[in-house]
Amino acid sequence: MTSPGWTEQDVAPMWLLVDDGSNGVDGEEVPLALCVDIDGLFVDPQPAPAPEYYTLIGCEPAGALRDVLSATGSDQAWLASILLDPVHDAERPPPHGCQRYAQGCSCMEELCDVTVLGHRPSQVGPGLLDLDLRGHLRIMPEDHWPPAQPPAAQAFLLSDIDGNTLGRCHSTAGIFRERPCPADQPVTLVGCRPAAPLQDLLERKSARRRYLRAMIHLVGRSGRAVPTSNMVSATVTATRPSPLGTGLVDVDLDSGVSDPLPHGAREIWKLWHTGRPTRPNLWSGYERALRHEWCRAAVTHHRHDRADRPPGRTYDLDGRYITDLEGFYCALGEAVNGPGGYFGWNPQALHECLRGRWGATPPIRLRWHRSDVARRHLTPGYDRPPYDIRFWGPTITMQDLLDVLSEAGIAVELQ
Repeated sequence: MTSPGWTEQDVAPMWLLVDDGSNGVDGEEVPLALCVDIDGLFVDPQPAPAPEYYTLIGCEPAGALRDVLSATGSDQAWLASILLDPVHDAERPPPHGCQRYAQGCSCMEELCDVTVLGHRPSQVGPGLLDLDLRGHLRIMPEDHWPPAQPPAAQAFLLSDIDGNTLGRCHSTAGIFRERPCPADQPVTLVGCRPAAPLQDLLERKSARRRYLRAMIHLVGRSGRAVPTSNMVSATVTATRPSPLGTGLVDVDLDSGVSDPLPHGAREIWKLWHTGRPTRPNLWSGYERALRHEWCRAAVTHHRHDRADRPPGRTYDLDGRYITDLEGFYCALGEAVNGPGGYFGWNPQALHECLRGRWGATPPIRLRWHRSDVARRHLTPGYDRPPYDIRFWGPTITMQDLLDVLSEAGIAVELQ
């Protein structure tokens, strides 16, 4: 997509807002505004939450949960995850909004990084136990915020993330409770030149009619605009002339970006704004969270209008900086598609890349230089990425990556 013209500007625009579809005609994207900046798109991430304490009441443990009871009170009484799938009354309609999936229903919750602190006989029934746990509730804001009240359930089936049964319990304590939702972060569209649809919205008097929903596109210096995965969704609270140029306005919103990017990612997106990277390994100086954002910028800017290279090619993977999983995908993208290139950022995305339109045609061979670096760093354990509890889980090891590559039809030569 090419951004609309920008005249009389003092500062080059970096962002384009595009209607999310509510004002589109026949599926066409409707540009709403060019903006020099979006204050509130990049924010400092929240620190990892403190552990919480829970009780599984009237529990009949099985599998790994039963096995760790002999080690309660020690580091050995640990489980990567416990999923709680409510057993609804079959004689009644399911709770409002509940949907059933292969792995459970939409009312289910997941505990991660769980330690069993103790257990005792339960008053619920003979042979049952109450288990005291310490861990984290994996909150997925994009799906739902955990309810304060437990779902209507006769019991909870317990399993791990791989589907292995861990037993069942009658009820819980400490899981379903009031939790503070993140405060709304005000957003300001800085140096904004509204197009006609947005100008009409800004001139409305009713707050209800000043609600804005728009996808955010990054605008390159060439004028090419590419969609990001971010969206503005908020009510306009104020507008004023912008000091950045004649005819520009600053627009205040009461909230906006539901999943903002880390503050340090601004530097990465500015790099693509001025032109894609021209030297390899520019990502290597970033920590894990920003390497993840590097991959996000790379996939956003991948050009699908270029033909894939023929099958049978050998690609050289520079392994000097693969000290984490994010570094592997940064290096793999550049091995296949050059500096700033993308070729997957998780196993599913990697398999998708091999289906075509991502630069390489299988079968391919990967020559992994300095593979010893990854072998030293990608070792078994539990991974707690500092940037998001949603990605906590068992560590992806060097051998796991080799298995993924093999399953994807990529022959690897370790050097």
